[in-house]
Amino acid sequence: MARESLVQRCKNLVHGILFDPSYLWMTAGLLWLAEIVVNILVIQNVKYTEIDWVAYMDEVEGVINGTFDYMKLKGETGPLVYPAGFVYIFMGLYYVTDKGRNIRLAQFIFAGLYLITLPLVFRIYNRTKRVPPYVLFFMCCASYRIHSIYILRLFNDPVAMLFLYLSINLFMDGRWNWGCFWFSIAVSVKMNILLFSPALLLLLLTEFGFWATIPRLLICAVIQVVVAVPFLQVNPSGYIIRSFDLGRQFYFKWTVNWRFVSEEFFLNRYFQLSLLALHIILVALFVIHRWNRRRGGIFALLPKPKEEERTIVIGDNYIVGSLFAANFIGMAFSRSLHYQFYVWYFHTLPYLLWTTNLPSVFRILILGVIELCWNTYPSTSLSSASLHVCHALILLALWFKRPITKEDLAQDSWKTK
Repeated sequence: MARESLVQRCKNLVHGILFDPSYLWMTAGLLWLAEIVVNILVIQNVKYTEIDWVAYMDEVEGVINGTFDYMKLKGETGPLVYPAGFVYIFMGLYYVTDKGRNIRLAQFIFAGLYLITLPLVFRIYNRTKRVPPYVLFFMCCASYRIHSIYILRLFNDPVAMLFLYLSINLFMDGRWNWGCFWFSIAVSVKMNILLFSPALLLLLLTEFGFWATIPRLLICAVIQVVVAVPFLQVNPSGYIIRSFDLGRQFYFKWTVNWRFVSEEFFLNRYFQLSLLALHIILVALFVIHRWNRRRGGIFALLPKPKEEERTIVIGDNYIVGSLFAANFIGMAFSRSLHYQFYVWYFHTLPYLLWTTNLPSVFRILILGVIELCWNTYPSTSLSSASLHVCHALILLALWFKRPITKEDLAQDSWKTK
């Protein structure tokens, strides 16, 4: 009997580690320890590939040498196109890594960045209770491309995403001022974080109403001004044009998502404007019909919500779901996705999929196909078209999913269908 009891407890433990969200931190801890080993092995055994690191170092070296005009700052891959927060962070890396020459040290720093980011992501999943623990494996050890972005390419995108996930954790804790602070820091590293901003604005209006939202928006704005002061004093228009260039052209040879169209069509302004229009329209539809939980329509967001309304509409799943979905819509209608952009939504995909009504096998299949698309280099017509199909399926599933209710938040909504 004792042996049978021990066997049963072991079975229950294994089942819990795989399927029970109350065991998620145990699963996450095991995967985090595994990631330490994986990162060390990759750094030691896989060749580093230079893409943008030297350019980053050239750009910040220009600032160190006294150039604060953004129109004159450039690296070997082109002009500096990132906001001032990027400059300060990579300036620190410049000094720590012997002017960028100590690549191995830089790799270990980025491995540390990755290992700091994971607990922030795990905490989001633990709080929302929407995803079974076994799914965490698909966003940890299983992705070659993500490890490449962090420790084999040393891109700046992971730095911005670290601050973004920190801000989301603070939003879930109700620390909205600090959340806005770190959200703005993330934007100051790379402007792709602005894809989350429509949902953040909606959340602030839902939580505080119109007038009380203004101070939180001021926090975001003041941070952007403060970090940019040295550059704004020299050439304010140049700084804005370079670091927040919404009309920036991308090279067709690097596109992951539009390989199946001709280069002429890809560079066509009307095509790009059409994507922007579709992005805006879809975000507006989600805001009005899917994310706005306050009775009375969009204008009901203007007054400060009543106390009983706040407890209903603002919860972890509402915060995370709207932020992740807003970013995903921006990714789906992006003018071009480059390989390092995968990190913009990689850690959000399991949450988005497991909040839909899709069967679990289909969810895993979509994750797998997306991973294959991002690992196809160079991209092909098939890989980019497949990526769009996956994006379309996720968007449709998000639109038609059953809305989150108060009852959902009190039940085990993680169970697979």
